[in-house]
Amino acid sequence: MNNDLPDPRSSPQLFENILLRRSMAFIIDSIIIFVIIFLITLALFIAGLLTFGLTWLTIPILLPFTVLAYYASTLGSVERATIGMRIFDIVLVPTKGRPLDGWRILIHPIVFWLTIWAFAPLLLIGLFTSRRQLIHDYLTSTMVVRKSPMEIRS
Repeated sequence: MNNDLPDPRSSPQLFENILLRRSMAFIIDSIIIFVIIFLITLALFIAGLLTFGLTWLTIPILLPFTVLAYYASTLGSVERATIGMRIFDIVLVPTKGRPLDGWRILIHPIVFWLTIWAFAPLLLIGLFTSRRQLIHDYLTSTMVVRKSPMEIRS
């Protein structure tokens, strides 16, 4: 771990209620993703009626890509935050001197969803780590902090 990372003892404002903020952002993002998936499924259903069901075959392929596209377009933006994260004033930052590139942006949500489904109780690890990092944060060398205190410090 990098020694120049923010420390919760010297910069507690960066980590204030971070797990609660992440949870609420996840709920907002899940609602947004659900609406997008619903609209795409509805469009594909209607198109399937016109193509004798042919477009229905694309639904299981297109929906996971829709979720990845949401995360890639939001986490990969200059904001480095999903819409839910922006609402709750949090941002994804790298923990090892490398910038957040396209692959890490794509791998982060994949590892997140895999760890949620497979190891849901391990989400409690965030309660015991000083920077409130979760398993997928460690695996992708990232962490989530509040954005507004960073803007004041800069």
